[in-house]
Amino acid sequence: MKLSEVLTPERIRIPLASSSKEAVLRELVSLLPGRDSTERETILEAVLEREGRMSTGIGQGVAIPHGKTGVVKGMEMAFGIASEPIDYGALDGEPVDVFFLLLSPPDLTAPHIKMLAGISRMLSSDTFRDELAAAVDAEDVLVLFRREEALADED
Repeated sequence: MKLSEVLTPERIRIPLASSSKEAVLRELVSLLPGRDSTERETILEAVLEREGRMSTGIGQGVAIPHGKTGVVKGMEMAFGIASEPIDYGALDGEPVDVFFLLLSPPDLTAPHIKMLAGISRMLSSDTFRDELAAAVDAEDVLVLFRREEALADED
């Protein structure tokens, strides 16, 4: 499954309104359509539980908060860029402004890991990270993801 197949324009927010770690996570969860407040809280708890084990701030201004919960039936994502970098407790100690939220049900471990690896592979390019951070709307983001996926398919 490709990132561009999971991430839709309504699940992308630029800029994020939040300015703290938990508020950003809550805002990203709010982008998931068709969720009531109880489901959103359950999703947030799963993400915070995972975050409590080790920060998902992977460095270079990027975080990939993720979690598994039975509330979701398939892989779900949200994406956002903060107007100002926030203190996220990233592994490199630097603030974060680019956020990918990834969720899956407990039985989708392999696809979950594969998606995390794909995101990490894209982010290994300085040029891609810079282009992503400069995106001004959802379409910019999706164009970048589709381009990177096409390049990966050529390999």
